[in-house]
Amino acid sequence: MTVEDEDNRLKLMVVDDEPDNLDLLYRTFRKEFDVFKAENGFKALDILATEGEMAVIISDQRMPRMNGTEFLSRTVDRFPDTIRIVLTGYTDVEDLVEAINSGKVFKYITKPWNPENLKTVVTQASETYKLVKHRTHALTQTLKRESFFKDVMSAIRGSLDYDSMLQTVVTTLGKRFEADYVVLCAVEDAHKVHDCPNLEIASVYASERDLVFDYTALKEHSQSMSQLALEKGRQLAIVNDLPKPVTVFTLPFIYQQTVLAVVNVYRVDSDDSWLEDALQLIESVAEQIALAISQAKLYQRIQIQTSQMRAELEVARQIQTNLLRQSLPDVENVRIQARCLPAREVGGDFFEVFAHPQGDIWLAVGDVSGKGVPAALFMASAISVLRRELSQDSSPSPEKVMQNLNKSLSDDLVSNNCFITMVLVQYNPDTHELLYANAGHIYPLVWSAAALENKQSEPESLETRGVPLGILPVWQAPAGKLTLNSGDTLLLTSDGLTEATVSEAEPGESSGMLQQAGLWRLIQYQPSPLDLDKLLQAIEGDRTQQEDDQTVLSLEVM
Repeated sequence: MTVEDEDNRLKLMVVDDEPDNLDLLYRTFRKEFDVFKAENGFKALDILATEGEMAVIISDQRMPRMNGTEFLSRTVDRFPDTIRIVLTGYTDVEDLVEAINSGKVFKYITKPWNPENLKTVVTQASETYKLVKHRTHALTQTLKRESFFKDVMSAIRGSLDYDSMLQTVVTTLGKRFEADYVVLCAVEDAHKVHDCPNLEIASVYASERDLVFDYTALKEHSQSMSQLALEKGRQLAIVNDLPKPVTVFTLPFIYQQTVLAVVNVYRVDSDDSWLEDALQLIESVAEQIALAISQAKLYQRIQIQTSQMRAELEVARQIQTNLLRQSLPDVENVRIQARCLPAREVGGDFFEVFAHPQGDIWLAVGDVSGKGVPAALFMASAISVLRRELSQDSSPSPEKVMQNLNKSLSDDLVSNNCFITMVLVQYNPDTHELLYANAGHIYPLVWSAAALENKQSEPESLETRGVPLGILPVWQAPAGKLTLNSGDTLLLTSDGLTEATVSEAEPGESSGMLQQAGLWRLIQYQPSPLDLDKLLQAIEGDRTQQEDDQTVLSLEVM
């Protein structure tokens, strides 16, 4: 069953255990969408099994037996293109963080909702869905065409390399038509059929017969014939000013009204039947040859651009690396380690270690949604704003820093559909007091030396947190507080560690996502003192490709 019905209306599902809300949602969207109602997640899953993919799903978060986050997560694998919207209350902070961090929710709407705002969000969601479907369809069609042309051109295209492909063309034509010479003149720039391009000899094929032709004269003649073909179309001629009389036919290879090359096929002592057969054959594949040349030129251009991009990304990687602290502060009775490994050339993870003149040590680990260059740009902005906030004369409080970060970055994050999760720690080495604020990030872990040795023990999770930065106009959450004693260790990580897939977290354990419990067991099997490089190596295992950005920061009280 297709996603759109006969009148091109998109399918929309509303899920809510309150009948009044369900009816209100149905009436709101029934004119623009083909709306399906479900009073709970189980009923909604049954409808999806029957009706197929929905363009948009609006689900209440608080529902008995199966909440909105759990229901939506069950739809992701089968319907990855569906746009998901959660209806939630301001008090559902933990549920909201879970939904956003899992990457399954397009937007959340707080109750009671504004009908016009909800319509606007649903309109945005439907347009996003249409765009995703359009691009998927276009990509599918392109891949089908690529596969077809690859099959058609396999006999004459041994490589996508532009120069070698041109040589393959002339060699294939020369052998197929039993020609004595084939000269291909390439048009280096895109020119229309009736323009006067700059023709250059690109490839030449010569048979093994000893004809003793003057190559200079041959090339000059080919350029002259090619120019004539561009002006008047295919050309036939008998050449008498070469060492032997030769029949030549000339044909331009044109793709989308653009001349890409002109081929000249020469043969001594040819008859009319050979000429007629050769012309029919080459004209039958001329469009495919032109397409192959076009693809090779595009591939060449992409290779050049890719090389340039890699060089630029390497510079960007170095710049991003330099943004992170290259040397960590030397604090008496405190050991600090920090590592950040982007999955690509650049990434969205970051850390900060800042020693305030008043004596406080600030630690931070953050993760910008997404990967690559866009995330790296927000990462650079976040570090810049964070350092400005931490450099105040009077050491600020962690929750106040978070509020200021959200205020400075919120507009740009919202306009680009991004958010930042971050945990910020303020530690006083004299009093051993630790304050922290958490914006939707992985819980920090704290453990003692005794807990590390006891395989049955568990670390303490610092579970006070709020929503990610860039979600709400004003960020609000309390700061957590605890005391670190001698021998205690604090660990901050990004989800690149906890969501990494490992073969085993400890001997005899099955493979799967590490999660915080698996990370703790892995730490327990690490030699003391903790070495973050060895920990990351243990997580990476034998994999040659890193799944996600990985950032980890530790503070050990000696």
